[in-house]
Amino acid sequence: MHAGASELIESTATRVGWFYLIASAINVAAAVRSWRKKRKPTWAIVWLLVAAAFGGLGGLALGHSPLVVMPESLKAAVDGALGPATFSLGCFVTLVVLYLGRRFVVIPAVGWAVLNGSWLFLGLSMTDAEFAAVVGQADNVPIVVMVYLLAFFTWWGAAQAVENDQRQKQGSPPLEKEHGEKVLVWPDLVYTELICMVLATAVLVGWSLMLKAPLEQPANPVVTPNPSKAPWYFLGLQELLTYSDAWNVGIVVPCLVVLGLMAIPYLDFNRQGSGYYTIRERRFAYLVFQFGFLQLWVLLILIGTFMRGPNWAFFGLYEVRDPHKLSALENVKLSEYFWVTMLGRGVPQVPADAGLPAKLGHVFWREIAGVVSTVLYFVALPPLLGRTALRSFRRRMGFGRYTLMVLLLLAMATLPLKMFLRWTFSVSYVVSMPEYLLNF
Repeated sequence: MHAGASELIESTATRVGWFYLIASAINVAAAVRSWRKKRKPTWAIVWLLVAAAFGGLGGLALGHSPLVVMPESLKAAVDGALGPATFSLGCFVTLVVLYLGRRFVVIPAVGWAVLNGSWLFLGLSMTDAEFAAVVGQADNVPIVVMVYLLAFFTWWGAAQAVENDQRQKQGSPPLEKEHGEKVLVWPDLVYTELICMVLATAVLVGWSLMLKAPLEQPANPVVTPNPSKAPWYFLGLQELLTYSDAWNVGIVVPCLVVLGLMAIPYLDFNRQGSGYYTIRERRFAYLVFQFGFLQLWVLLILIGTFMRGPNWAFFGLYEVRDPHKLSALENVKLSEYFWVTMLGRGVPQVPADAGLPAKLGHVFWREIAGVVSTVLYFVALPPLLGRTALRSFRRRMGFGRYTLMVLLLLAMATLPLKMFLRWTFSVSYVVSMPEYLLNF
């Protein structure tokens, strides 16, 4: 083993050791809080045992013990199971399970146990050189922190919503109604903001001292980084470019997002759930937001940040980022499936000497399968949903608002559908009319 690899292993072991010691100290604080404030000695003992386990792991890691490592069999199993389709589907199933079991998940002890499990997994994963190299990058560390913050605030909001739902079943007002006393801007709000500003400044100063700024070499027009990644807040769009044309995910989708956000106040007919957390009274809005934000945005950012490597290939968490990795990609258009696979005929060709009307007719006939599917999706599906699953929405919203809402939802659903077709059937385009710069 050369000196560079040895130094990397030692520095990683030191980081893991201190990470586990910090986790141990946090669990000690949780045990003290459970004992003094909540009067729960059983949980205090449990968290002290967890703190002792983390302390032991931290000591072993600081001593460079070979026991504190992620088993190779587990790493191979994780990398073998991970893929764009399995990862996305697994996250979707996880969201469904968390929603259905939200009353159990929001129990503080359960949430704290899940947090400790994630710390154990993260620390053991950091013993892998490839995982540590990706997660430990200076510009990726804030994203890891933001993942934990997002998970915490999502859990906290769900916990308050579940509690309010239970209180309303008992005939009690929401918690926000009981804590609605007014406070003065001066001095209450100004002092609070001043304290937050001082704390944020101290955190940023400490952060800048511990982590180097992710500055690279001066830009060179002759050398292109591999992979060339956008800033983290654009990685979701960059990931979407893998599945659709730039005009679609770069122009059409953002415009529909802005249009949908502008239309929400005019589409919303539910007068309940205003000013307090609730899920039962806002179930439809809650599910749509969680799916759209977590599954169609945050998930894509995580894939682009931690699982896309050289040549924008998909890599497992512990897989070597080999720039020579080749992915077997097939780009099959829906028209090819229809004409060649289903009908056993060749794809109709557009005559070179055809005039504009004839050329348009030939192109339309070639893409007839995709055109019909798209028309049925956007024209026939809304009234069908209005008579079945969304019957109450159609009745309460009226024709105009219901139609706009369903079209926006169907447009949002085209993203996971397109990704699913790309992963499972290698369908690159449902409708492909490059003659008129129309591909989707």
